[in-house]
Amino acid sequence: MRKLWLIFAQTATVSLAVLFVVTTLRPDLLPWSGRGSNIVTVREAAPGSAAPTITGYGSAARRAMPAVVNIFTTKDVKVPDHPLMNDPLFRFFFGDRFDGGTQRTSSLGSGVIASPEGYILTNHHVVEAADEIEVALADGRTAKATIVGTDPESDLAVVRVDLKDLPAITFGQAERIDVGDVVLAIGNPFGVGQTVTMGIVSAVGRSGLGINTFENFIQTDAAINQGNSGGALVDANGNLVGINTAILSRSGGSIGIGFAIPTTVARQVMDQILQTGSVTRGWIGVEVQDLTPELAESFKLARAKGALIAGVLSGGPAEKGGVKRGDVLVAVEGRPVADSSVMLNLVAALRPGEPARLTVLRNQTELQLTITVGRRPQMPQRQ
Repeated sequence: MRKLWLIFAQTATVSLAVLFVVTTLRPDLLPWSGRGSNIVTVREAAPGSAAPTITGYGSAARRAMPAVVNIFTTKDVKVPDHPLMNDPLFRFFFGDRFDGGTQRTSSLGSGVIASPEGYILTNHHVVEAADEIEVALADGRTAKATIVGTDPESDLAVVRVDLKDLPAITFGQAERIDVGDVVLAIGNPFGVGQTVTMGIVSAVGRSGLGINTFENFIQTDAAINQGNSGGALVDANGNLVGINTAILSRSGGSIGIGFAIPTTVARQVMDQILQTGSVTRGWIGVEVQDLTPELAESFKLARAKGALIAGVLSGGPAEKGGVKRGDVLVAVEGRPVADSSVMLNLVAALRPGEPARLTVLRNQTELQLTITVGRRPQMPQRQ
């Protein structure tokens, strides 16, 4: 009996050894190896190839924060008279306490020091109609500011302070940022003091929101609240990529949908303001609307791309160049027009007084028209 157990143990040991060798070297020989079943291929990172762990963005914040300022504005607002102020009996009992006059109001926002000479970029709506502007730096210094120029249609403004040793921000390349890139929003929300929030770029090239006349926003989920307007949106290296401008919200607080004007636009506007005191844009004198699929079908167009000319100003550059109502503008100087917002930006970039080539579709025929660009009329300032 003992001999039989010894033979059984030896046989089992040899069998397990053979199974181990076959499983390791030739698993395809085993009946349960799954031969003939679907093979799933996965990619595994090589050892040591993992991205370095990011512990924070403190260096980027510290680099940009000194260049972000708080802006406090005050203005006098006319208060209407009480409707009963002309009644002698009412005046006898209440005197002049309900008499009209002026009331001083204040508001706050943010700004970005764009140059050591004291020029600060902010939003037009932050300093609009302000009687006094005070700027507070991150190092504790304060100074009165004067408006150099504003551009209501892009909601940008340039103000200046007379201070020395100003920490100007470094401009980044906004055209290179992409969806998913990390960004920091720096400003003074609700007047609590300088605050940094973090998020990612949610979208680029946002337009058609009805916020500004000219829109090309960076969308981010970094928290932007009241008082952040005019503040900095910086990349992971602390370089300026946008000017925080607006949020989409039902409550007035951040819900993760904020918009910033890219520095490519802000820099162009600032340079023109510093050179001439205002912004000059191209204009052709047309009224346009987006080309919907229904309109494209009615015009027998293959794609709903372009801007429909809904009206042409009499005597304007477009009429003189042969543009007619019902034309579909598909390109400006060879650059394709996707919709009315793109068309507006392309035309605005043209130089007044210079010739420009427009490509239009008329009765399904493509035409090349040359016009002389006019100067876009200045938007009236609100009082």
